[in-house]
Formats: sequence, structure tokens, C-alpha cells
Amino acid sequence: MAQMNSGGGSGIARLILVPSVITLMVTILRLIGELQHWSSVWFNPGAGGGGAIMGITWLVPIFGVYFALKLSGPGERPERVGRAIMLAVLGFLVMVGGTFITFAPPIQFPGKVVAGFLLMAAAAALQLPAWPALFKTLLAYGYAARIPVALVMFFAIQGHWGTHYDALPPGFSEMSFWATYVRIGLLPQLIFWVVFTVIVGSLFGSIATAIFARRMSVSPAH
Repeated sequence: MAQMNSGGGSGIARLILVPSVITLMVTILRLIGELQHWSSVWFNPGAGGGGAIMGITWLVPIFGVYFALKLSGPGERPERVGRAIMLAVLGFLVMVGGTFITFAPPIQFPGKVVAGFLLMAAAAALQLPAWPALFKTLLAYGYAARIPVALVMFFAIQGHWGTHYDALPPGFSEMSFWATYVRIGLLPQLIFWVVFTVIVGSLFGSIATAIFARRMSVSPAH
């Protein structure tokens, strides 16, 4: 792979441009599908929208692999891909723990939401020393993907659109608009889902890089 020199902001912007546009198009299509009450298999309007075929979550491993292979040239790839994989697995486990603390109703203690989100952020930060270029790229892509969703949720919650963007989780206490938006929209989109993007993208990207490098090493010379 040719060196992308993506450590700088302009290099990262070029690398994530097309994936970000594709992701935005999927977000728009998802919104239209839910507003038009298309098949719930493709466009699940329930709280969280989990399992819907049309969703940007599925793009994370795909673009994680894409970014990793683009960044696998000299000077960009990690010295030890195995370390990157292990840190991604560790980060995933820490992220799960932070998510459980933040959102699990049985767990209640002062500052639990802050503690949970800080744990998630720490999980993402674990990926930085393993592969800085991929970490920065996935972080930028994560925000490019999730800021539009946070904006959609702002208007959906205000307007009660009947989509997964404004559906409240079961047992969610009645709150003001701003409290509701921050709790189920802003913080999850700009922290949890960005962390998810960094960690899952790093995991799939690192595994793909290891497989690609192994295949290249055993390929017969021409």
C-alpha cells in the first residue's frame, strides 16, 4: 500500500471524505424509510433501532478495514499488529463495562453516568498508542458520522417524529426536552458511538491488516 501521509488534518479529511458522504446518505435514507413507515426489518423505528439492516453501525467494520488497508504503508502501519488487535479487544471489554455502568438501571451511584462515559473514553484512548494514524482517522470519521445523527435527533425529539431517533428507551423517566436530548441523543452519539467506531474499526482493521500482511508474506515471488 502506498503511504497516505494521513497523520495531518488534510490527509485525514481526504481519507474519510467518501466514507463520510456514504454514511450521511445512509443516515438520510434511514430517516426517510422510518418516516415513510417502510419495512421495519430494514428501518426499525423502535428505541435504539437495533438490528435494522439499513443503518450506519454496519459501516464501521467495513470502513475500519478500508482505513486500515489505506494506512498500512510504510510509516503508517503499526510496528506490531498483534498488539493493536489485543488493545482493541481490551478496549471493547472496557467499553462494554462503561456502557453497562452508564445505562444499566440496577446500577445507581452518584456520578455513574460521568464515570461510565469516562470509562468509554479510556477504552477508545487505548487504541492510540497501538496505531495512531488509524485512531485519528477513525475518531474523525466517527464524529463525521455521528454529528449529523445528533442533529437529526435534536429535531426528531422536538417534533416527536415517531422514529428511532426520538423513541425513548423503556422505563425512561419523563424529562425536559434538553435533558432528554442530552441523555439519549447528544452524549450517546458523540461519546458512545464514536468510541464504538474507534474500537470496532480498530479491531476489524487490525485483523484485516494482519491477514493481508500474512498473505503477502506467503505469496510466491513473480
